[in-house]
Amino acid sequence: MAKISRRKFGQLAGASAAVGAIGAPTLLQAATPKVVVIGGGAGGATAARYVAMGSKGAIEVTLIEPTKKYYTCFFSNLYLGGIRDYESIGHTYDKLAYDHGINVVHDWAVSVDRAKKMVVLSSGAMVPYDRLIVSPGIDLKYEAIPGYSIESTNAMPHAWKSGSQVQLLKAQVENMKEGGTFVMVPPPNPFRCPPGPYERVSMIAKIFKEKNPTAKIVILDQKEKFSKQGLFQAGWETHYDGMIEWLAPSVHGGIKKIDHRAMTIETDLDTFQADAACVVPANTSGKIASIAGLTDDSGWCPIVPATMQSTMDENIHVIGDSSIAKSMPKSGFSANSQAKVAAAAARSALTGSKVFGSKFANTCWSLIAADDGIKVGAAYVAGDKKIDVTSKFISKGDEDADTRKATYEESVGWYDAISADMFG
Repeated sequence: MAKISRRKFGQLAGASAAVGAIGAPTLLQAATPKVVVIGGGAGGATAARYVAMGSKGAIEVTLIEPTKKYYTCFFSNLYLGGIRDYESIGHTYDKLAYDHGINVVHDWAVSVDRAKKMVVLSSGAMVPYDRLIVSPGIDLKYEAIPGYSIESTNAMPHAWKSGSQVQLLKAQVENMKEGGTFVMVPPPNPFRCPPGPYERVSMIAKIFKEKNPTAKIVILDQKEKFSKQGLFQAGWETHYDGMIEWLAPSVHGGIKKIDHRAMTIETDLDTFQADAACVVPANTSGKIASIAGLTDDSGWCPIVPATMQSTMDENIHVIGDSSIAKSMPKSGFSANSQAKVAAAAARSALTGSKVFGSKFANTCWSLIAADDGIKVGAAYVAGDKKIDVTSKFISKGDEDADTRKATYEESVGWYDAISADMFG
């Protein structure tokens, strides 16, 4: 298997450029400075680890994350497709606490008092900070689709956030009636993991091909085009010929209403009867970001590219899905890369440590069928007003089976490497 070593992963993610010099820092104040991180995913866990690792105890680091075991959204589609088991995408925070001395608090951050530099927890406790790194991921705008609600998610799971919804979706897919119809409703832009809905369709088609070969999949998209579209559609024709139908909004006319009790999705074109469904409404920044006043009219958080600082508050950095990183997609790889830039900037502000130029990277791997992997990615640099692309790549349509298999194996190596980079 083509593994990606932790050293190689660091080079891919731009870690050497973002982390800065690691050594004994010179403290700028008598009291131990405090960095608090909200959110323990690809962005938050990485940021906490790199602040602690780089400062060598000179900064007190607290990570606030409600779950004791974090299940990654990336690779959850491979669990859906029967390629990985559920526990393989679950990770604890033990090493961050024991190996890096990070104070891991399992609680919800419910508000931020920016004037007093305090994070308020659901328990009522208040956690002081000198620098705050906010990495809350996404929330979902259920009301964006008429008829869809939190109540609907039991019948039509979104499975777009870390947790047990993906287990529910898998059970519904595997128990769908023979010859039934599965309906996928991907979200409008911008959203977490641009290729994700289409990899999800691929993995569900894989299960149907194995267990329910007369089943059909209908994709009622809310966009006119999608990431890696040509590659996905060619792969669907190769592996699942005739099983998957993709409809753009210019064809179906828009989603007018969803009824989770009747399992129907109404459009101008037709009312689609689903035997199982996955509905992903529009995404927005994690709720704590808006509560803290870090969002603009778009619902996302504007940042300073070189440091990932919030334009609303220089003492706060916003990373990952909630940030407006312009050309960077909302992905786990992006969040991990941005975390290192934010960690270096926060550490430098508090200890005077050296910071190098801010560089970023991203790769999004997708699996169409067993051993048929594709990828897209880019390298970036912080510009004055936005994060700029310096180079990019995408899988070619005429790649042979060995190349596609190697791409999949590369993704497995990346998953192992990023998991170690996040959780220690």
